[in-house]
Amino acid sequence: MIIGIAQVDMAWEDIISNMTKFEKLIKEAAENGVELILFPEMALTGFTMNINKLSLSESDIVSWIRKLSLDNNISIGFGYAIKVDEKGKNKYTIISNEGNTLASYTKIHPFSHGGEDKKYYSGNNISSCVINEFKITPFICYDLRFPEIFQIASKESHIITVAASWPKEREEHWLALLRARAIENQCYIIGINRVGIGGGLEYNGASIFVNPNGEILNELSSEEMLIIRDVNINDIIKSRQEFDIRKDRREAIYQIMNK
Repeated sequence: MIIGIAQVDMAWEDIISNMTKFEKLIKEAAENGVELILFPEMALTGFTMNINKLSLSESDIVSWIRKLSLDNNISIGFGYAIKVDEKGKNKYTIISNEGNTLASYTKIHPFSHGGEDKKYYSGNNISSCVINEFKITPFICYDLRFPEIFQIASKESHIITVAASWPKEREEHWLALLRARAIENQCYIIGINRVGIGGGLEYNGASIFVNPNGEILNELSSEEMLIIRDVNINDIIKSRQEFDIRKDRREAIYQIMNK
């Protein structure tokens, strides 16, 4: 399957400008044969804590993504935030090229170090979907530091995506953790990060495809760009058949030791 990472700079808290920009990028991706394009966390606003800037409803955003999917015959994974009562939800949704909602995920681990937990509700469920022969699970940014949910997802998933607003100053953590999650779970890990300046923070991209052996499949870049790779499910099957570490997990023991 041909997948594109949209490593983008987004206009800070400017939903309309970002929509216009992304519409052109989605068209470009479709013209280049991309079957699934993936966008970063909170792509319409940047990683804002200003809940009042979240002016569109989830229905509005999903309808917009659905139209783009249908118009361009492409599946789209998209990060956005919505206002719910006095707080918000940090979401990631995957829409098929036929306009169907395949996965709808709310970030399980809001970033308390940055005050996100005060502004956004925590999600409580993992959401997965199937595109072509691949089962895909999306996570968001800070989730990357919690390997337990990756272990759960990888029981069935072949690809786990991590959409992020991950600052430049912690780039080494980003790269190390993405590779570790791929190796631990013997699946593709796709890290989708933004570039540019947002809310006073600098973002350096470094979006990557990582194969089940932990190998990075593309060159690192801090430029705004569309990164395209063709992923093969046989790589996952081969990795798991030759050296299946997942079968040796002792989850019942882990639960007892955690009490």
